[in-house]
Amino acid sequence: MTRTVGSRLIGAAITLFIASVAVFVILRLLPADPARLILGPLASPAAIQHERAALGLDQPLYTQYATYLVGFAHGKWGFDYENGTPVLTEVVTRLPASLELGFYALLFATVGAVVAAVASVGARSHAVDRIFRSLAFVGLGSPPFWIGLMALVLFAEYLHWLPGPVGRLGVGIAPPPTTTHFYTWDALLHGRWGTFVDAFRHLLLPALTLGLAPFGYLFRLLRHSLMEVSDEDFLLVCQGKGLTRWQALLRHGVPTALLPALTALGLLVAQLVAGSVLVESVFDWPGVGQLVVNSVLAREYGVVQAFVILSAVAFVLMNMVVDALYVVVDPRLRRPATVSR
Repeated sequence: MTRTVGSRLIGAAITLFIASVAVFVILRLLPADPARLILGPLASPAAIQHERAALGLDQPLYTQYATYLVGFAHGKWGFDYENGTPVLTEVVTRLPASLELGFYALLFATVGAVVAAVASVGARSHAVDRIFRSLAFVGLGSPPFWIGLMALVLFAEYLHWLPGPVGRLGVGIAPPPTTTHFYTWDALLHGRWGTFVDAFRHLLLPALTLGLAPFGYLFRLLRHSLMEVSDEDFLLVCQGKGLTRWQALLRHGVPTALLPALTALGLLVAQLVAGSVLVESVFDWPGVGQLVVNSVLAREYGVVQAFVILSAVAFVLMNMVVDALYVVVDPRLRRPATVSR
């Protein structure tokens, strides 16, 4: 166990190191000059050179990387010159909105995939199976921003069922008192039911849009696993002891089929992070993804650099959580190894 944990930590450190080096070098190779962006197009060459020296851009690349890494560890992630605030402040301010959106998107993807896979296999109905497979095909085969635009046209513009891209709350709705920084949770904790309904309605379309691709991937994986498990003898034995097909499938088939799906959780988190960049822009969601898009357009690469590193950290942490969940879900991994004679 100690060797396994050690190898996981070493792998995580190597992944973070490669990600940080890659984004640092790539951003330094781009034609944008931070000193020129700060001082403006009318600055003299002497002023540009002085600003570059002040920013440490005249140092060797490895020195700049080491300085940035030490500063990043101490919370100095750079400065967002467009908004006039440190990058850390911008990220911390917008992170709760992204986390709330990502939480509901992941919830929809996982719960929806399990329900759809069980219904598709358990019902033995070609119509039900065809509907869910078509939905998964759309989620996997369509860009998230296109799905978001189509959803806005249909549900916001045409049917008027849900609000358009106006942020986390409607006009005139005050945010609830801050406890968890999730508007839906804080509204429930403080009994503000109207605010909860409004926040949930604003979350629904972006969360479904962001979670549709992970839903499609998980559904196909779970459906395949459940179809294999449904033919196993132990399910027939369970039905012979009095359980219905649905009960045997839910109690014994789903936990077995979930094991391969756990491996995909790390990839799903990476997919959610990547998809959030454009989905937040489509729905005007005030999260980190929208901040990254605005920073790219303004050539504020400090924000992009911090976003990539934080995404790598989230990916590594999620994979470590998946390893821990394997031990919880699979009893065989909790048994001590026996030496055969």
